[in-house]
Amino acid sequence: MVSVELDNVGHAFNERTQLFHGISLTLLPERVYALVGPSGSGKSTLLSIIAGWQQPSTGKVVRHGICKTSWVFQNPIGVARRTALDHVALPYLGQGYAAADAERLAREQLERFGLGDAADKRFGELSGGEAQRLMLARGVASNADLLLVDEPTAQLDMRTADAVDQYLGALSRSGTIVVVATHDHRTRDAATDVIDLERYQ
Repeated sequence: MVSVELDNVGHAFNERTQLFHGISLTLLPERVYALVGPSGSGKSTLLSIIAGWQQPSTGKVVRHGICKTSWVFQNPIGVARRTALDHVALPYLGQGYAAADAERLAREQLERFGLGDAADKRFGELSGGEAQRLMLARGVASNADLLLVDEPTAQLDMRTADAVDQYLGALSRSGTIVVVATHDHRTRDAATDVIDLERYQ
């Protein structure tokens, strides 16, 4: 079964800077985990530890059946001259889809995130909100077992943010483990589970 087990996980930069400690939980598919806590509490660090990109200071993380991990960063990163369609089609091409199928699937993802009309825009021409939604669409297109999302609604209006929250919920029900670091109370309320780092300070 696909899962991520955190066993007494803690992290500190030095003796005086302990971010969190004693986190023991199991992350499962069909759940959306809202990772919350004040700025500086270690949300991005914990995402990195869950992804396996950083080792915790204490405890261990065991991943079962995780073949692919995708991380949607808070600050959109793209190639200025490439179109929105290019950015989402690329993960499908990497999975072996033919070019026509990759483009069709990419357009479907763009439509889901309200970017159908922006498919042919270059990344450098997108607004901040459009670029953020594009990164979400690209993350979903990667077909990852574990999707980590950092502040997905920070640059979105309320209606679009609610739509993104709903889509992340639907994605989790398809078998993906979804962990969302957020300050947005609506995203927290839309999640199935909450990991509050204040409990582990």
